[in-house]
Amino acid sequence: MASDEKTEKATPKKRRDQRKKGNVPTSKDVISVASLVGCFYCLQMLFPGIYRRLKDIMLFQVSSVADINELSMANLQLVGMKAVETAAWCIFPLGVIGLAIGVLGTGIQTRFLFTREPLKFNLGKLNPLKGIKNLFSTRQLIELLKALLKITILAVVLYDILKDELVVIAQMMDVNPISAAVYVLKEIISMVLRIGMIFAAIAGFDFFFQRWKYEKDMKMSKEEVKEEYKQMEGDPKVKGKIKSLQQSMARSRMMQAVPDADVVIRNPTHFAVALRYDIDHDNAPVVVAKGQDYIALKIVEIAENSKVTVIENKPLARGIYASTPLGGQIPAEYYGVVAEILVEVFRMNKKLV
Repeated sequence: MASDEKTEKATPKKRRDQRKKGNVPTSKDVISVASLVGCFYCLQMLFPGIYRRLKDIMLFQVSSVADINELSMANLQLVGMKAVETAAWCIFPLGVIGLAIGVLGTGIQTRFLFTREPLKFNLGKLNPLKGIKNLFSTRQLIELLKALLKITILAVVLYDILKDELVVIAQMMDVNPISAAVYVLKEIISMVLRIGMIFAAIAGFDFFFQRWKYEKDMKMSKEEVKEEYKQMEGDPKVKGKIKSLQQSMARSRMMQAVPDADVVIRNPTHFAVALRYDIDHDNAPVVVAKGQDYIALKIVEIAENSKVTVIENKPLARGIYASTPLGGQIPAEYYGVVAEILVEVFRMNKKLV
């Protein structure tokens, strides 16, 4: 159905809810490229120190083997600890740098979102049918194409470098080890940079694709937007019923005040206002009830049943109805006319001597 088509942009509420669940657009390729280039740059800077460490451990191993008269657990532990220490010193900085780049890259894309929702157990993720369906989804097809593209690019770049440098690399066996290592490292860095630049273009495409896919998946149907509005603002039908009930209660209280009025002024069926004037408390006559059409007729009926005087005055009834709110005092322009009416009413009711 047309109402089920997801044509509307996601509302701010849906975006907030999805963000709380950890559903935000991220590109793994951006993080991979940043980590690759960052780690190799750091490797280039740390290489002199790493080389010295490796040289020292190799000299230590050779000298230890030459000095050992008998093989014992203590000797093996000493050699092993030195090897582990060197490996940790060489690998740990690169690991920390790679982790930092990964965290920073993810944080920038997600605006440093921290949530435990993705860690919660979800039985739906174990559904094999859903898993099979995901294997043939558009997202997986794009991932497969990207993987094939990366493998092809990597193979082409490696071939292009090795076909020109293979003879030079073979000649490195006759060169000073330090010079050979520096040359090989330089070529590796050059290769990584070339691959990194190409992969960066792929990562840029993936970044915008993930954003586009996220916005597409977040779209809502008109019915969903309406339902969300109902949840946020309340169901209009329920609100209408509440408003109707409130108006009914207000009318009921208003009708209860009609018997205490001093006079009701009508026009003759369309408008009616009930006035009360307490000389000791009121500065001017107060409208205790007013209504139009059916309500006006009801006010007149209650007034007549309660022996409240009813006066017909079309312009006065219409004017007070339009200008004075319920519970308010009549405007000064009506003081004279209303005063004459009240004097006559009080005289008829023998309220004045």
